Amino acid sequence: MSEAHEQVLRQWMADEEAVRGRMLAEPGLARPDQLAGRTGLQQMQALLSGEVPPPHIAKTMDFTLISVAHGEAVFQGTPLLRHYNPLGGVHGGWFATLLDSALGCAVHTILPVGKGYTTLEFKVNLVRGLNAKVPLVRAIGKVVHTGKQIATSEAQLLGHDGRLYAHASTTCMIFDLQ
Repeated sequence: MSEAHEQVLRQWMADEEAVRGRMLAEPGLARPDQLAGRTGLQQMQALLSGEVPPPHIAKTMDFTLISVAHGEAVFQGTPLLRHYNPLGGVHGGWFATLLDSALGCAVHTILPVGKGYTTLEFKVNLVRGLNAKVPLVRAIGKVVHTGKQIATSEAQLLGHDGRLYAHASTTCMIFDLQ
């Protein structure tokens, strides 16, 4: 591994440690009163600050939210042996779950107070296999389009080595929460 790749890996590990230090340790579900009156970005920021618990899927699949901004969400994951398929590589479902989280949460960050979303369509392209040689990956999701009822986003799954491992896109429907 090159010195530059080792430096990126160390930085990513430090980023994750800092986030995990702020987040609540045990996963759970946010209560409605914890989310009421907040924009989607404010809700995601509450997760990062430890005001609301992380979702169970993050613990199950060994990934975490690293950062959010308006129209962007970054997740980091650790592909472990328990995520392998019978052929000796990380299962495509793990790629898809990490990318889907980045895609959906990027859309979540653009929602005004009182709005929700759901996925209408999701497409993933696996372009390179993952194994123990790549200890961390990041799914970087960015909103491409926002309308009154539809939003689209794209995400890339990158290794600390700078290589692209997968990319995905989604179309989400935006609706009023009642």
